[in-house]
Amino acid sequence: MKKPKITLTLVDQKGTRGCHHGHQIGDSFDFDTERGKLCPMAMHVAFPYIDILRYGGTLPAQPDGSILFCCPDVDVINVFRIQVEDG
Repeated sequence: MKKPKITLTLVDQKGTRGCHHGHQIGDSFDFDTERGKLCPMAMHVAFPYIDILRYGGTLPAQPDGSILFCCPDVDVINVFRIQVEDG
């Protein structure tokens, strides 16, 4: 079974400060080739979701079908979308 392509995109920011890692809304990262560019705190949250999706699991989605997660930094609260493409 080939793993699907996973893309993480910063879609919103809810906190009062800018991202300490320098991420901006619209930044997008290919999980396989660019995961080292993603803030380690956000990556720590993203990994369990990605692991579930990569091995055939499902996650609760927004009404439009998107899967979202937040950065754990309370001052920043970046909101990322996970996009899955069959590989």
